[in-house]
Amino acid sequence: MSNVYTAEEVAKHNREGDLWMIYKDGVYDLTKFFKEHPGGEEPLLQQAGKDGTKCFDDIGHSGEAVQLRETYKIGTVTGTIPAGSSGTGVQNPTIDDENWEYNSPEDKSSSILPVLLAAGVVIYAYIIYCFWF
Repeated sequence: MSNVYTAEEVAKHNREGDLWMIYKDGVYDLTKFFKEHPGGEEPLLQQAGKDGTKCFDDIGHSGEAVQLRETYKIGTVTGTIPAGSSGTGVQNPTIDDENWEYNSPEDKSSSILPVLLAAGVVIYAYIIYCFWF
């Protein structure tokens, strides 16, 4: 693949109908994949026109997802995209520990499941005890 893009060129492709993303040194045109993304559209929109390497790696995609990603590769990138740059002059949050909003399984929402399960077991045990004894 001989197409080489600057980070500024990639940053211009930052919306639903024209969505490119950087992963490591590769450039990926995810426009056609956008609506099919199993994790929803929002994570791709947040990284549109930017370097999504950290996000992609942090989520822990399957081998199948890695292979699928490579089918969308259109070239490589030179240069870097300034933090928060979206190519439109609109300030977008960068992905870091403070601003990342994607609800991965490690988020707070998954820590309630064990509590709910324990409460259910206790309630079930109480009901059985009351009716059988």
